[in-house]
Amino acid sequence: MSFLVVHRVSHTYFTKKTAITALDNVSFSIEKGEFVSFLGPSGCGKTTLLSIIASLIRPTEGTVMLEGEKIHSIHPSVGYMLQQDYLFPWKTIQENIFLGLNIMGINTQETRQKALDLLNGIGLKGTEHHYPNQLSGGMRQRAALVRTLATDPKMLLLDEPFSALDYQTKLKLEELVWKTLKDYEKTALLVTHDIGEAIAMSDRIFLFSAKPGRLVRTFLIPSELRRLSPFAARQHPTFSELFQFLWKELDSLETVK
Repeated sequence: MSFLVVHRVSHTYFTKKTAITALDNVSFSIEKGEFVSFLGPSGCGKTTLLSIIASLIRPTEGTVMLEGEKIHSIHPSVGYMLQQDYLFPWKTIQENIFLGLNIMGINTQETRQKALDLLNGIGLKGTEHHYPNQLSGGMRQRAALVRTLATDPKMLLLDEPFSALDYQTKLKLEELVWKTLKDYEKTALLVTHDIGEAIAMSDRIFLFSAKPGRLVRTFLIPSELRRLSPFAARQHPTFSELFQFLWKELDSLETVK
């Protein structure tokens, strides 16, 4: 059985006067260790789907299964990284990256040391006792990644985690996140509006239609790109060809009335 299975998921937001369907009959499966991106027009339900997989929202219809078991509540095997770092400004970086360990009741000397080793490994050695306002945006996002990985989740959900960064920092962080997830053999789902980012980081891209969100196409990234780091993939001739193709596909979805 696949690592993650999303089966016939639909979701409607209800108010007193309206009912807005965000997702309609979405099904797919993801294998362990895959990096998959969700790409589609604004408002197509990508973040809603990520929230359903994280059990932050219960779908109106359908099921989500992780390693053969239905997910009913927030699962320790799932880590979530958002657009903003959401570090607590009154806590040190060390205190911030230990938060998940405290919440899950696994704050031991061993898990704390692993978190600090990871902090050092991604270039933040010596920042343990700094506060978030003493770090740049890219450094804070790296600290947020450590906080997410500290609890050793099997799968990471990434909701446009680089969108608030300048372009150079964004490229560096893409490289770092990609390498870190490969080294730790994590499964990852990325929500993004950036076609280049999706191509550079992914094994597959799921393309969604506009409201209501439907999974309309799945693209397997060519092997010559998948084996390259994101920065190297952007330099490959195949990258430009695939970018133009996906651009046209997205444009056709956005212009459909």
